[in-house]
Parts: sequence; C-alpha cells; structure tokens
Amino acid sequence: MSAPAIKICGISTPETLDAAIRARADYVGFNFYPPSPRYVAPGDAAALGARAEGHITRAGVFVDADDAMLAEAVAAAQLDVLQLHGQETPERAAQLKARFGLPVWKALAVTTQDDVTRAGDYADAADLVLFDAKTPKGSALPGGMGLSFDWSLVAHWKGPLAWGLAGGLTPDNVAQAVQLTSAPLVDTSSGVESAPGVKDVDKIAAFCKAARL
Repeated sequence: MSAPAIKICGISTPETLDAAIRARADYVGFNFYPPSPRYVAPGDAAALGARAEGHITRAGVFVDADDAMLAEAVAAAQLDVLQLHGQETPERAAQLKARFGLPVWKALAVTTQDDVTRAGDYADAADLVLFDAKTPKGSALPGGMGLSFDWSLVAHWKGPLAWGLAGGLTPDNVAQAVQLTSAPLVDTSSGVESAPGVKDVDKIAAFCKAARL
C-alpha cells in the first residue's frame, strides 16, 4: 500500500507552515471560520499563501460561507482547494466548483454507515469527500475537536469519488488508521497541537513520519 497524502489543517503562522513543508506534507489548510481558534483573517492568510507558493498545496476551510467571503479568501491566500465543512449540499458544492474553478472537498460527519453512504450524493459535485467525526450536538465548531469515529465504517472504502480520513488523528494513531482503512489521504488539526489553535512543529513532523510508516 502506498503512503497516503497528508494534510495539516489549521495552519496560522509562518513557523508551522514551514514545519509542514519540511515534513513533506502535501496540503495545508487555512481556516476561514471565525469562531474557530484556528481562524486566519484573509490579510494574514495572504502572507501564508504567498509563503506556501510552489512548496505545498493550499486548501481553504469554510463553513457555510457566502460567495463574497469565499472570493476574498481565494484571492488573498491563492487557494488551490476549497474544503466545505458545513451543511453545504451537493448543489452548493457544484455551484462553487463551477464558479471558482477549483477542486472542492466536502467534509462529512460520520457516526453510522448511512453517513458514509451519503458520500455518493456528492459524486458529481465534489472532487473528494473527507470522512470526519461528528461533533457533539450544540457544538459551535464542526470539527477540530480531537474526536474520532469508528474507522471500520470506511475501511477500504471504494466509492464514486476520492476520499480522505479526518477526526482525532494524531502521531500516535495515524499509522494504525492508515493500516486499517487504506485511506489515500489523512488530515489532522488538533492532533498536532499543544493547545487549541497552537500547532506544535515537533508533532507536525512526527505525524508526517508516522503516516508514512
């Protein structure tokens, strides 16, 4: 089995961006959801996007964002990918893909097999689905809380579009997750932090190394 692609999400400083590049991560995520402790304003994201140019692929993370917010973020950070982490429908995903001409990833919260099956709804609308853990009811955040789900639900998933695994992945468990699921992409955020929103450069390096074991 080939090693998965790796995404380090919630990058907000030059130091942690550089750490992800050094560790040979494939993607970094810039979070444009204001309630998140990982939020980056478009102005700050512009500097990060320019720093990443030519070194790593830039994904923007959005939660039910309007077109104006998306356009501002895409232009500022020179985004390569749109990651939708809210209640966006297949129709909305297709609309954004057509408008911005960028690959669209859709995060789906997983608790049951039905949640996994729902990924098929996005077959003609998104380029990738990201299976993530469902956050507690009433939570202000749709992800980034260090929660995981039953990985056996997506083990060796063969669906109509590309996929990745997120939710509670850390340097300590990512190798096991990859072995169990054969995930072609792994995505971490809180799993490489020392505090909410504070990335740890050593944990970023350890995660990338473990994901490739």
